[in-house]
Amino acid sequence: MKIAPSILSADFCDLKHDIAVVEQAGVTYLHVDIMDGHFVPNITFGPSVVANIRKNTNLTLDCHLMIDDPERYVEDFARAGGDILTVHVESTKHIYRVLQLIHTAGAKAGIVLNPGTPLTAIEPVLPMVDQVLIMTVNPGFGGQTFIPNMVNKIQKLNTMKTAGHYDFDIEVDGGITEETLVPCRQAGANVFVAGSFIYSAKEPQKQIELLRHAAEK
Repeated sequence: MKIAPSILSADFCDLKHDIAVVEQAGVTYLHVDIMDGHFVPNITFGPSVVANIRKNTNLTLDCHLMIDDPERYVEDFARAGGDILTVHVESTKHIYRVLQLIHTAGAKAGIVLNPGTPLTAIEPVLPMVDQVLIMTVNPGFGGQTFIPNMVNKIQKLNTMKTAGHYDFDIEVDGGITEETLVPCRQAGANVFVAGSFIYSAKEPQKQIELLRHAAEK
């Protein structure tokens, strides 16, 4: 089980500090939301910011590419230090090729589904992914409310994973708290992205502990 703090909710003027805070809490993942203003209505980081983050931490950089035509930028983000590059199936006409490019660039390959996209859209490429991210909110902004019926989607994905003898992580992102984490964990998720729940609190480390305790129930 992994907690992946999302720096989308961190202080962009003091990222080094906010990364160190969660690092001291013992997390091993850092979730980096890359947005281009086209695929989602928000703009965040580019490869240069990822490269600077890489210089300041040894955490696994879980880069969530919410961008159109991600095949154009895979090599740049891998070179910048992204350990996992996760792309939306909705963002490209050539998802198989994109996943190949990610592996060729030396990173782990992940695939993402928006809330309204069925699991059948990714079934053909499940044998080649290291991670599947189920969005439990609409992508683009932090602080949104968890969509409860995504739990059924997680459970169905976990059934597909078991039936196919696949070895990918199941990640969830959006509205994750100590309460919403529990049904996701029970459904089969093992990587939990949390942004505002962690960084909007006065003591982010205590929030991480709350998530850990919830996952252990």
